Amino acid sequence: MKHIYFYVAAMLLACASQNSYAQLLKIPQLSSTQTIVQDLGLGKITLTYSRPGVRGRKIFGAMEPYGIVWRTGANAATIIQFTDDVTIEGNKVPAGEYALFSIPDQNEWTVILNKTAHQWGAYTYKQADDFLRFKVKTGKPAEPTETLTMQFNNVDKTKCELELKWENISFAFHISTDVDTKVMANIDDVMNTDKKPYFDAALYYYENNKDLKKALEWISTAEKAEPKSPFYKVWKARIQLKMGDKAAALATAQDGVKFAKEQNDKEYERLNQAVVDQAK
Repeated sequence: MKHIYFYVAAMLLACASQNSYAQLLKIPQLSSTQTIVQDLGLGKITLTYSRPGVRGRKIFGAMEPYGIVWRTGANAATIIQFTDDVTIEGNKVPAGEYALFSIPDQNEWTVILNKTAHQWGAYTYKQADDFLRFKVKTGKPAEPTETLTMQFNNVDKTKCELELKWENISFAFHISTDVDTKVMANIDDVMNTDKKPYFDAALYYYENNKDLKKALEWISTAEKAEPKSPFYKVWKARIQLKMGDKAAALATAQDGVKFAKEQNDKEYERLNQAVVDQAK
């Protein structure tokens, strides 16, 4: 019995020593962590994942078996966070933080958003905690990808794609957000205050095909503060041109060229001249 006590004590001492040494030793992780922040609409998407390498191994269908839930990375489960509500492949997803799991297969994967964001690997994964599952078709990149890579592509104001590439597979899924309702309500609110953002409101209306008469009214009010500004002239001319009033757009843009030359502003001389050429 004494021998057993001695053995257990020795093991505890060895573990304690090992832990103390481990705290002193710092070495690079085999799979580095990457965090990507992508603006989308009025909010942000934050993606945090660890990036394993192939390192001569067979990955999918071997090290990562088909049909088994995968952490979509290494170490801790991949986390994706949305500050605003989004739509993913046609499915509404509330703002929040989710674990991003996946189930590899030969030609089609299952992508999973799980409500338990912080967990190690997929060891404690519970399907009951899934918020969303959807299928994606996989493709084959032109060249093998050594390090697991996730990135946002085809980004515009309200939509983007999240792409995954590793070994000999790739896939992407679509994320979008509806900001128009919020922006229009916000414009209505702030235009009833003392500090009216005439230019910003006019620009949003112009770029999003809203009431162009109102946009013209607002840009005309904005330029009263700087009647010789080639900046305001080019935007006013663009609005007039979009309304189909080529004569008014031509006159406004010609004034913009004139004022830009007087101010030696080559950029806005060029931009106003482009509207002159279109209007002609």
